[in-house]
Amino acid sequence: VQLQASGGGLVQAGGSLRLSCAASGRTFSSYTTAWFRQAPGKEREFVAAVRWSGGSTYYGDSVKGRFTISSDNAKNTVYLQMNSLKPEDTAVYYCAAGRLIQSTIRRGDQYYYWGQGTQVTVSS
Repeated sequence: VQLQASGGGLVQAGGSLRLSCAASGRTFSSYTTAWFRQAPGKEREFVAAVRWSGGSTYYGDSVKGRFTISSDNAKNTVYLQMNSLKPEDTAVYYCAAGRLIQSTIRRGDQYYYWGQGTQVTVSS
């Protein structure tokens, strides 16, 4: 199983980026896929998650209302649309997948599969 994250880059504050996480090796119809991020010197932070079955979404407090997570089952791909970006959104963003119960969705240690990370830099 492989997760390939892409779409990162350099953007000015207030701008937008869309990250993609393409899954290969199996279908993720019963899985939850999430985005986490980690900035230098900081702990890993939950950003957003989506359940492939049913499409329920979950967001971290710092991105709620600005970021949108979605899934394309036909492409086995999850997207993270990031709007109104702030300098504090600067981090390496990782996608992850696993079979989780709702109460553990924000816990990175519960995910089995991880992508390689993509850098997002927001300039002020």
